[in-house]
Amino acid sequence: MTEQNTILNEKILNIKPGDTIKVYQIIKGTEKQGKKGKGELKKEKIQVFEGLVLARKHGKEPGSTITVRKVIDGIGVEKIFPLHSPMIKKIEIIKRSKVRRSKLYYLREARGKRARLKTLAFTPEQPKQKEKAPEIEKTEELKGNKQNNEGESKK
Repeated sequence: MTEQNTILNEKILNIKPGDTIKVYQIIKGTEKQGKKGKGELKKEKIQVFEGLVLARKHGKEPGSTITVRKVIDGIGVEKIFPLHSPMIKKIEIIKRSKVRRSKLYYLREARGKRARLKTLAFTPEQPKQKEKAPEIEKTEELKGNKQNNEGESKK
C-alpha cells in the first residue's frame, strides 16, 4: 500500500454518522476529436461533494460505503460512496455532530428544529508527517581526528 492509501484508510476509520464531510471524487472524461483527427484524450477532474453522513455500512471491509446527503436549492441529493474506491482522492471531516442513532434516515423528512444536530467540539486532524532526524556532521569530527593524528605522527 502507498502512503496516500494508508492515510485515507486512517481517515476512513474515523467517519461516523452525523459528520459533515467533503468527498473529493475523481471524474474521468473524454475529449472530442479535434480537427486534426487525433485520438481521444482522457481528462480527469476532481469533484467535491460536501454533505452530512447519514449512514455507514459494512464496517471496515473493502466493500464499505457511506451515504452522504446535502440540500441543493431545496432538493435533497444523496450519494453513496464506496470508501475504498480508487476514484475517491480524499475525504475531509469538517465538523462532527452529536447523534444517538447509527442511521440518520429520519433527517430525510425532518424540517426546522427536528433537522438540527448539536455540533461537538472537533478539531480536524492533520496527517502525521515523519520527522527527519537531525543529521550530525561527522565530517568535521573526522577532519579534526586526521589533523590530530597527523600532528602526533610528525612529532
